[in-house]
Amino acid sequence: MILAIDVGNTHIVLGCIDNGDILNIVRIRTDPHETTTEYAIKLKDIMELYEIDTNALEGAIISSVVPPVTQLLTEAVKMITGQDCMVVGPGMKTGLNIRIDDPGTLAPDILVGSVAAMEYYGVPAIIMDLGTATTIVAVDGNRCYRGGAILPGVKLSYEALAAGTSLLPDISIVPPEKVIGTNTVDAMRSGAVFSTAASLDGMIERMEEELGAPCAVVATGGLSNAIAPYCRRKITCDDDLLLKGLWILYRKNKK
Repeated sequence: MILAIDVGNTHIVLGCIDNGDILNIVRIRTDPHETTTEYAIKLKDIMELYEIDTNALEGAIISSVVPPVTQLLTEAVKMITGQDCMVVGPGMKTGLNIRIDDPGTLAPDILVGSVAAMEYYGVPAIIMDLGTATTIVAVDGNRCYRGGAILPGVKLSYEALAAGTSLLPDISIVPPEKVIGTNTVDAMRSGAVFSTAASLDGMIERMEEELGAPCAVVATGGLSNAIAPYCRRKITCDDDLLLKGLWILYRKNKK
């Protein structure tokens, strides 16, 4: 069994993975101002809460888009489990040929999600991550990562809209009953859900045109289940996509 950790801008997702089975998924808030000891205490409490024997852990792996937290968590994992934590980054065996201008700049979460989508859903594939940012990336039929698009996350966009306007409120990202909203909140929710869904449909169409083939489309991230069902294209939502990718990368790179 291994400990897999995915550090996002807003939340940290932890899961124990035993022979590919993902167990005990926990989410905690990402806080770069916490200390190694504070993260170690949280990890210890989580292990005790779920009755996880740290002696049963053979290793750990972390993917992080928040560099200050990466070192804190790797040290915390070492304190609690005694295991060195594998860190997703350049030089790892991935099975993915990265065809972008500077492969070293590929964000770890995008790499992990692409590896998982490739192995679980086949290629060519389009992978969407709807979180603090929305990323839409493509892997072609030759298992080459071709790049993608990055745009502001839905929640982030509407928080900025509410903060920058006097008459528009902060809203929850839920679909209204119809596209044509008849009040301010429903109009904003229509834009958040239906407009974003239409945008994703359009990006899928354009990426498939460039790749020259229809693609498997996979969505993950905190808002994937709020948006993807309203797309007209078939999109598979996989909340565990990044943990699956971490499991694959751990097996490929363990000594």
